[in-house]
Formats: sequence, structure tokens, C-alpha cells
Amino acid sequence: MKNVAIIGGGLGGIASAIRFKARGYDVAIYERLNELGGRAQKFSKDGYLHDAGPTVITAPYLFNELFSLLGEDINNYVTFQPLDPWYRFYFNDGTEFDYGPDREKMLERIDQISPKDVDGYIKMLKRAEVIFELGYEKLASEPFNKIYKMLRYGPDIIRLGGYKSVYGFVSKYLEHPNLRQAFSIQPLLVGGNPFTTSSIYALIHALEQKWGISFVMGGTNHLILELRKLMERHDIKIHLKHDVDEFITNKNSIQSVKFLNGKEIKADIVVSNADPIQVNTEFLKNSKISWHNQILKRYAKHSMGLFVLFFGSKKQYKNVAHHTIWMGPRYKELLEDIFDKHHLADDFSIYLHRPTATDSSFAPAGHDSYYALVPVPNLKGNYNWNEIKEAFSEKILASLDKTIMPGILTNAVSKFCMTPLDFKNDYRTPYGSGFSIAPILTQSAWFRTHNQDDKYKNLYYVGAGTHPGAGIPGVLNSAKVVDNIIHS
Repeated sequence: MKNVAIIGGGLGGIASAIRFKARGYDVAIYERLNELGGRAQKFSKDGYLHDAGPTVITAPYLFNELFSLLGEDINNYVTFQPLDPWYRFYFNDGTEFDYGPDREKMLERIDQISPKDVDGYIKMLKRAEVIFELGYEKLASEPFNKIYKMLRYGPDIIRLGGYKSVYGFVSKYLEHPNLRQAFSIQPLLVGGNPFTTSSIYALIHALEQKWGISFVMGGTNHLILELRKLMERHDIKIHLKHDVDEFITNKNSIQSVKFLNGKEIKADIVVSNADPIQVNTEFLKNSKISWHNQILKRYAKHSMGLFVLFFGSKKQYKNVAHHTIWMGPRYKELLEDIFDKHHLADDFSIYLHRPTATDSSFAPAGHDSYYALVPVPNLKGNYNWNEIKEAFSEKILASLDKTIMPGILTNAVSKFCMTPLDFKNDYRTPYGSGFSIAPILTQSAWFRTHNQDDKYKNLYYVGAGTHPGAGIPGVLNSAKVVDNIIHS
């Protein structure tokens, strides 16, 4: 029986551990934090609960698969609650737009904003379904660690317009600026600028249509808890507070893994759920790395940073949907500030999460629980977040107070925040980025860190920084890719 060491207990590491265990391996997870889940932690303060990370579930079947692989039924442990609307958009001109599962209602809402865009939306969705068939159903779990795979599928990617941006794709079908924003923001959910992210990511529209958007009752961290229990029931060993110091190499393999607590372990297979550039910069230290990883280490364009304000409210705001996208006055220019100039502008946009719209257990009776997530420059912006975070938090609340949440400046309680500096310190992400490297075309598929290391043949990568990319479906599918490389 071969033994497998999983470095990092985020969703990619958890999915890999389960898949290896189902094939009969001896599996152990080593996580640097106090709990599993990676970014999917849970915070509790003064009776208010907060999911710290991902809250949008778009492909629940991937979690069903993990339980099924070990002969169990996820429905005995987890409830996925479908949402309607999926998102409520609030635009700077005061317009609101609900995006949800009812196709007829969707078309009516589009018609109210821009009648001529109704047909365009239908055509856009049909094209997104074609992209989905290739980009997700065929390629999401397909290994791209060999250049011939890119050469094989390159013509199809070009034929589908993968060299264009998501915003360019949407603008081909829709004319109204608010609708163009609403249907092009999806790359931000995986760390990309809609104006530079490959239009292959337009497949997210079809992904949402196929499986909807759900919320895990009890929060995403409840799902992590049930996954941990599943692994413990099936003898997957879990070691917390194990922060990697170094990967010890021997020729073309990882010989052992040394931790900062002094422990050293050997494994036949090492699967890293840590950021690949972090692995090649910090874990491999003075060891040689492949030319492919050298290029990424030196030239990669990283995703944006995230500022997340957590707070409770003494008053419920029932007009605020579970997922609300609050759009600022600028769109393209703001994204250029964030991604290209690394400039923290005076304006911003907000993803507002209100779990109490669906699950009242997140707050005391009659209260609400929130987090407000704002895309900001990563640490290349060189801002002192410890000095500015309080003032930035108040700016966010003041903007909400003036628009969709009047009185929140006085109703908000139990406030705390996470900045890009926290992402760097807590998750060891380069530049405190929220989603590893950005999903531009030249950093997708074969151009990302390969799921099997080119030099160290027993080292594999899962998670946001490798193929197929960030987001819960991408991260879970990366574990499938590793499984396919080893066992196909």
C-alpha cells in the first residue's frame, strides 16, 4: 500500500485525500491552520456566525461524488438549499436586477431594463452552453501537463473565441451597460478581470443554469466539518498545525517533507494544496525547479486582493438578498486600478453576503449576519492595511448606509475584517492574492502550473493555482485531474 501525504487541507486537499483513499492508499493530511478548510473557515463573534470564504455552491454533484466514493450518501449529513434569486444586483444609478433560476422571470427583468437585449441574452446563453460542453464537461478534469494536449484542443479554444475577454463575449450579445456588468462579473469569483479573462470562463453562465446556485445550511464550513468526519470514519489521518518548512529532494522526487515543528515525514506521493508558486519559492528553497515553474514564479500575473468586512446587524434588512452585488460608479476603470495599477481607488464595488436570508442560525433572533467583500489591489499595491483597514471598513458601511441599508452605520455591531495582508499571513499566498494566479488565457490549462510537477515526478498540485483553476468546481476538479494522471 503506497502512502500519500496531502499538504494543505483546503477543498482541493480534502478531495484528493478522499479520492486516494477510495483507491486503497494510506492517506494523511497535513494542515498548517487549526482547522481544515483552507479559506473555508468559520468565524463566531458575539452570537454572529460568518463563513470566511466561499459561499456560492454551483456544482453540488462534486461533493456528492466524494461521499459516494467512500460508500456514503451526502444527503444524510448536508443540505444544499437552492437560492432564488441567485444574485441581486444594485447598480450605481439605483437600478436593481435579480438574476435567478426562473428563465421567464429573467427575460421579463431584462426586458424591463433593455427590451432589445432579450434575444441577445438567449443567444449568449446558447453560446455559453457550447463553451461549457468543451471547457467544463470535456476539459475540467482532463490533465494538461503535456503540451500536446494544448495543441490538440487549441483550435477548439480559438474557434470558441477563447482569445477574447469575458466582457467582449458578453458585449457581443448585450448592449445595456448594466446588463453587460451583471453578466460579465463572473471572472471576479475566480480572481480574474472580466476585461482580460478568457471568454472560456463564460461557461460559468451555463454552469449556473445547469445546477443552479445553492447554500449549505449551516454554512460552507459545516460542509467542511462533515467532510472531516467522513475522512475520520474512513481512517484518513489528519494532522493540524503542521506548517511546511521544506521539501527535501533526491534527484527527481520529493524524498521527505520537513515541518516547522521539527517533524519530518516520507511519502511515496506528495500532493500539494498550497499555492504552487509558494511551493516553488519557499518549500523547494534551493532545489532546482522546472523551466515552466521558473517562468510562472518570475512572470505570473496574480489575482486581486480581497478586503472582507464581517459584521452583525441589530436590525434585519429583508430587502437584501442572500447574495447581493453592489456595483460602484466605475467598472472598467476600477478594474484597471485594481489589477493593472495596483491602486486603491476611492470608489469600489461590493459582494454582500447575508446568510440569514436563508439560515437564521447565523445570528441572534431578529438580527442579521453579513460579510462585505471588496476586490482590492494585492500586496503589490504596497498599502499599509493595518493603518487603513478601520477607515476603509467605515467607507464600506457608509456606502451601504446611503443606498440599500439605511441606518447600518449605527446598526452594525461586532465588526472585524480580513485584508490582503491576512491572506498572506494566514494562507501564505503570494502577494496576499485571493485566488492564486489570474485566469488569463496565457495562464490557463497547460500554461498554469501542471498538476504533476515536471521535475519531481511524485509531486502533484491541486487547488486554485493549477488546472483547471479557482472556484469550488475548479478546485474539486483539480483532484480529479491528479487522479486521472496517476490512474488512467
